[in-house]
Amino acid sequence: MNFWQKIKLAFTDPDLRRRILFVLLALVIFRLLAAVPIPGVDLIKVKQFLVNNQFLGLLNIFSGGGLSNLSIVMLGVGPYITSSIILQILTIIFPRLKQLYHEEGEMGRKKFVQLSRWLTIPLATIQGFGLLTLLSRQEVFTSASLFDKGINVLIVTAGAILLMWLGELVSLYGIGNGVSIIIFAGIVASIPTQIGQLFFTFDPGQLPIYLAFTVVAVLVILGVVLVNEAERPIPITYAKRVRGDKMYGGVSTFLPLRLNQAGVMPIIFALSILLFPQMIGSVLANSDVAFIQKISAALLSFTQTSWLYLILYFILVFLFTYFYTAVTFDPESVSTNLQKNGAFIPGVRPGPSTAEYVGKILGRITFSGGLFLGLIAILPIIMQNLTGIQTLALGGTALLIVVSVVLDLVKKVDAQIAMREY
Repeated sequence: MNFWQKIKLAFTDPDLRRRILFVLLALVIFRLLAAVPIPGVDLIKVKQFLVNNQFLGLLNIFSGGGLSNLSIVMLGVGPYITSSIILQILTIIFPRLKQLYHEEGEMGRKKFVQLSRWLTIPLATIQGFGLLTLLSRQEVFTSASLFDKGINVLIVTAGAILLMWLGELVSLYGIGNGVSIIIFAGIVASIPTQIGQLFFTFDPGQLPIYLAFTVVAVLVILGVVLVNEAERPIPITYAKRVRGDKMYGGVSTFLPLRLNQAGVMPIIFALSILLFPQMIGSVLANSDVAFIQKISAALLSFTQTSWLYLILYFILVFLFTYFYTAVTFDPESVSTNLQKNGAFIPGVRPGPSTAEYVGKILGRITFSGGLFLGLIAILPIIMQNLTGIQTLALGGTALLIVVSVVLDLVKKVDAQIAMREY
């Protein structure tokens, strides 16, 4: 079946068409919510403050652009993602959570997701209170009363829970991962604005730079797609078993280990740590004490233009790649599951030897994945410094999310079409 036949089937099959339309409807609802500001906001002052604040710029990505308008969904799916990350990290500390996440199958995963939902509520409340307190010091609100702030905290908390629910509905009744699609929609929605800025600042004398950037952009996107799809297959063989008059097993298959096992999370962790000093510096900047102002100036000087920032950024992304891979992928659980199902790796003893073998291969490919993520993370800063044009930036969190979501959607639609063919 060629491309156009697949497109035709996608819109002629009633169930598949309904799923696609449901995703589009959810995205329309999300963009409408992102355009509704919370009460008492001066949007001009908000945008002026967000331009030079990289930490809130990162949060704006995960809010789908809702933070730039201080909308009712300004927190986006950030609290839900944070709660999932916290629980995944806690699986290292608490054996019960590890058993729930890795060993209890689909029911265990459902309980784990339910815990993530409950943890989202206090996290959204705390994050909303912190952001509104920070923004109120920048005088972006027309009223600074405690009652108005409390109402706004309730509104943004409810907005975060609403988006979490909307994302889960997309996952259930649409196609793809709903939370990822919401983040993707926010990133894509900002592209027309960025293109408009590029046209307004276009300089014909720098045409060779723009052409070189276009070539590099195509190569980078191609590299991201290739690395994102790269896998290291480990051969698996199922032992032959006789049940009654029939023989089962003896089948050979593969255990695929992704090169980029950690996804975009290491970049998020690294950015959160590096941009935290700038957030503290912004809070301390309003102090009247000379010593505190010096501390604030030192923290704010730690910007993306310094080589120290670039080096630390790269190292942290690389280290967090190993850390997050260790949290989300457990070689011992893989070894146990293979042994329970009568499967083994040819030439490797079942049990601890299998876990050690899988861990060794995982460590090698994680090294390559960490280097790749580190380069992608610092690429926008390097390109801006080389070209001197702030609008020319490619790479980082946004590119990885967009590529990952598009590839996932294409695979899911292909799977739905293939199922209907058969």
